Amino acid sequence: MSRKIAIFTGTRAEYGLLHWLMRDVQNDPDLTLQVIVGAMHLSPEFGQTWKEIAADGFSIDAKVEMLLSSDTAVGVAKSMGLGVLAFADALDRLSPDMLVVLGDRFEALAIVQTAMVLRIPVAHIHGGEVTEGAYDDAIRHAITKMASLHFVAAEPYARRVIQMGTPPERVFNVGAVGLDQIKREEAIDRTALSAELGFDLVRPYVLVTYHPVTAGAEDPVKTTEALLNALDTIPDHQVILTFPNADNGGRAIIPLLKAYAARDSARVLALPSLGFRRYKAAMAGVSAVIGNSSSGIIEAPSFRVPTVNIGVRQHGRLAASSVLNCAADEHSITETIKKALSADVQISAQGTVNPYGAGDATRQIIAALKANLGPFPQTFYDLEAVL
Repeated sequence: MSRKIAIFTGTRAEYGLLHWLMRDVQNDPDLTLQVIVGAMHLSPEFGQTWKEIAADGFSIDAKVEMLLSSDTAVGVAKSMGLGVLAFADALDRLSPDMLVVLGDRFEALAIVQTAMVLRIPVAHIHGGEVTEGAYDDAIRHAITKMASLHFVAAEPYARRVIQMGTPPERVFNVGAVGLDQIKREEAIDRTALSAELGFDLVRPYVLVTYHPVTAGAEDPVKTTEALLNALDTIPDHQVILTFPNADNGGRAIIPLLKAYAARDSARVLALPSLGFRRYKAAMAGVSAVIGNSSSGIIEAPSFRVPTVNIGVRQHGRLAASSVLNCAADEHSITETIKKALSADVQISAQGTVNPYGAGDATRQIIAALKANLGPFPQTFYDLEAVL
């Protein structure tokens, strides 16, 4: 009997990471794929990226409207509440044998806590990691405690999930799922990318994504202003800016990006989402990835390009030698961008080894899902006491 695997996605970046897993579940004769989309995917403000999922040939089994037009802390909390209400109906109707979620976002927490109450087992991807600059850090660990299967991206993260009380036999170190996309799909070339974007990439360019920091004192508007001023110091490089996620303070950043692009539309492109296919193509030809997105830490090293990682959002995450950290102020950002674009760092990046694996995560996840569909006893694994 075919087992129903529901996969949830709430953001454009997350879908890019999950695409090949969704495809492989869809093509497996022993599994039935159920696709649940919500949050940013359904928002016109963020590009209605659910349409990309449908265009890729996936049948969307549930659309969950949950995102309020507010990115205050209260607005995000209320969006989570709306999500729980809608996810309860969707999961009850679909009745999956397993729910798969990735990462650490508030919409993922909403669906996981709903699944837990409905006694639907959860498989969690990218647990055990640390991002000290975001409340996503606590969300990720909360999801770990509610999940039954764990697909982590590196051995230190496997140890951390076990340390949290998970039996080792339920923890699988598969590497980062986003690297499967890099390995399995041929990127479109620069000419095709320019045509699709309507933006002629005739010079070296940088790819920039900055998300608000939701834990700590880093002001998203001030940091964005500092970042844009720093980009002015590299006028010979074109700039592709993508909008932030729907985190607290994200909507205040978007007008700054639009205004910056409007000043010089031949040099700067700002858009809500590249989509995973174009994002990969852009990263393949970029001089540097700049901002504080996890993609600069996890995926960029596989392209052997430098990353300028700004501020505290990704603090604590395992990183390759090509990742250059800097403070969230104009001077530090400027100097680190110059360093990333220097000949020495560009050459050094060519020897980067990505600590997140080699792009074989999806095959391993499918095998583990088919072998471990539950039921799962609620046990707590105790480590030996250290005296």
